[in-house]
Amino acid sequence: MSYTVIVFVKQVPDTQNITGEAMKPDGTVNRAALPAIFNPEDLNALELGIQLKERYGAKLIVGTMGPPNAAEVLRESLYRGADETILLTDRAFAGADTLATSYALSCCAKKIGKFDLILCGRQAIDGDTAQVGPQLAEKLKIPQVSYVENVEELTKKRVRARRSIEGGFEVVECPLPALMTVVEANDPRPSNVKKIMLYKKAKTRTELSKAHSDANYTDAELLKEEEDNLRKVGLWIEELSASDIGADVERIGLKGSPTKVKNIQSVVLTGADFKVVDPTEAGVNSLMHELIEDHTLG
Repeated sequence: MSYTVIVFVKQVPDTQNITGEAMKPDGTVNRAALPAIFNPEDLNALELGIQLKERYGAKLIVGTMGPPNAAEVLRESLYRGADETILLTDRAFAGADTLATSYALSCCAKKIGKFDLILCGRQAIDGDTAQVGPQLAEKLKIPQVSYVENVEELTKKRVRARRSIEGGFEVVECPLPALMTVVEANDPRPSNVKKIMLYKKAKTRTELSKAHSDANYTDAELLKEEEDNLRKVGLWIEELSASDIGADVERIGLKGSPTKVKNIQSVVLTGADFKVVDPTEAGVNSLMHELIEDHTLG
């Protein structure tokens, strides 16, 4: 049978380079001031989705929510093996916390319609909350399996997966449709050169409009014709707004986000004072006496 697998991914700021100056006055991250990357564990979720496509012939749809330039992670997904891509972009989505994000993604999943599995990375490196996946499952009222390493078996009604637990792993089953959050347990494949050459021209409506604007084209019919041509050859990245997915504006973006970030800072760990101990019996004895006297030992 044919399966539909949705993978939700995220373009994140490279947190290795984040500083206090990257914060906006409203407590949100100024993403334009930081280099953007594909969230690492979302790549693991994408890899698992591609493996399911190869094993079961599943249709693989990849979606993301973000500004227009987040389309880049969707092109990267196409380079690796995605079949279709969806970009949720709207100023109304800006400043969303996990609650507002999961609500928007649930609206997107309902817009897609029937699906068998939703895969998400365990967590994003810009928040490290691991909340979006579970919250999304709750909003869609479907079962969830977290910390997934691999799918052992996928049938018409059930999925069996191996999940990581402290000290080992366990194998669990749940009915479909279901959501899984994936950990770094596989090796994401690199972009395929042939797919890069094929999909590098894939565009969203915003990107197509900008290209026409830069070239001083204003013909709406010409724009529609080019969109239709891109759709026919599979080079169209679907772009959806809040109204397109039927989202309640009171539940998205800053309005729908009860979580507020007060401040952010870069913590640098530095070495403390140290003492050189002679590598002799007398030196070691002296050190032991000092540790006992200050109650580090004993």
